[in-house]
Amino acid sequence: MAAGISEAQKLQQEKLYRYYTEPKMVTELTRRTMVLVLAGGEGSRLKNLTAWRAKPAVPFGGKYRIIDFALSNCVNSGLRRIGVLTQYKSHSLIRHLQRAWSFMRAEIGEFVEILPAQQRTEKKEWYQGTADALYQNLDILRRHNPQYVIVLGGDHIYTMDYSAMLLRHVESRADFTVGCIEVPREEATEFGVMSVDEDMRITKFAEKPANPEAMPDKPDVALASMGIYVFSTEFLFTILEQDAQVRGSSHDFGRDIIPANIHTAKAMAYPFRDETGAPGYWRDVGTVYSYWKSNMELCAVEPPLNLYDRDWPIWTYQPQSPPAKFIFDDEGRRGEAIDSLVSAGCIISGARLKRSMVFFGCTLQEYSLVKDSVILPKVSIGRNCQISRAVIDKATVIPDGTVIGENLEEDAKRFYVTKEGIVLVTPEMMGQQLYR
Repeated sequence: MAAGISEAQKLQQEKLYRYYTEPKMVTELTRRTMVLVLAGGEGSRLKNLTAWRAKPAVPFGGKYRIIDFALSNCVNSGLRRIGVLTQYKSHSLIRHLQRAWSFMRAEIGEFVEILPAQQRTEKKEWYQGTADALYQNLDILRRHNPQYVIVLGGDHIYTMDYSAMLLRHVESRADFTVGCIEVPREEATEFGVMSVDEDMRITKFAEKPANPEAMPDKPDVALASMGIYVFSTEFLFTILEQDAQVRGSSHDFGRDIIPANIHTAKAMAYPFRDETGAPGYWRDVGTVYSYWKSNMELCAVEPPLNLYDRDWPIWTYQPQSPPAKFIFDDEGRRGEAIDSLVSAGCIISGARLKRSMVFFGCTLQEYSLVKDSVILPKVSIGRNCQISRAVIDKATVIPDGTVIGENLEEDAKRFYVTKEGIVLVTPEMMGQQLYR
């Protein structure tokens, strides 16, 4: 051992010096499994952030898109046969998938395949629900001939080893397994809520109940579905074909498939936990406030989600940009960032950042102060601006002297303001018609 370096420091040095990542190896089990990522939802609760893009394509964490987290979990788990089902305003999403996720080799059975809604069945309809999205692609699924199918959403932020859940599913001989996490009972009205017995077999399931059932030993906590399912393939094909013939079905996993089959099939729950046994980090960034809050969590000294784990990288596409630049060192005109994340290509020109997330290619001019805010890519903020508790959408130009977040009543006349006081600003709201 080198003098003055501990064994832990030596291992860390070796890891940093290595010029490649070592994800989990593909096993016979993961090779026989196909992953389907549901990425076609409208994401209307994100308001103007999804006016021109699908929710999974919304930027997150300074350089990523939301869908990168689910896809990175797949690759890092040794799962390399992936289909992404798209529908709503998917151009930005498809473009990102083509740029960021085309590095796998289809010749050896590794791929990220885009499955857009294309009216493949005799009804000639767009995807009518999550289950219908799979049903309309049954012919493609059969061609890949997987033994197991993992279905998950492309719009959540978390890191999770899916291979562990897959192994538990196989060992329990389940027909399907549902990933679940403990959430505060008052928040559970937005999720599918389940009850389990002592063996983690699901006994009840209710989609977005008005009065969620609490866990027996935790009266303030409910067991919520993460929207992650593992299916044995023959069972999945059977129930999809049955559901397609049911009049009045919404053809949705949470509303129809799961509740209808928990008593006739072997349905297991898989609790998502971290290495300490505590509930794992998982965020549904489905509202402007939750999106803002989840980005702000990354600015903490010790954030609950570690983006710097070289053993579990989040993969993405990023343009070739120069390093971030901070200039001027005059009193009141000093380029600085405190408790903030600043991505490549940014120029902080005599402006101050506090507890903020700044995506790539942004410029902040002198005497401006930005705090507790999320600044999406290629935003330009002029001189003498004051911005607080805001989300500024991509390519917005903020004129000199603009104040946002100080007077919410005035802000609401021009921008979208959440009940928690977060201000969403887009180019259209500033009179900048980029998309028309």
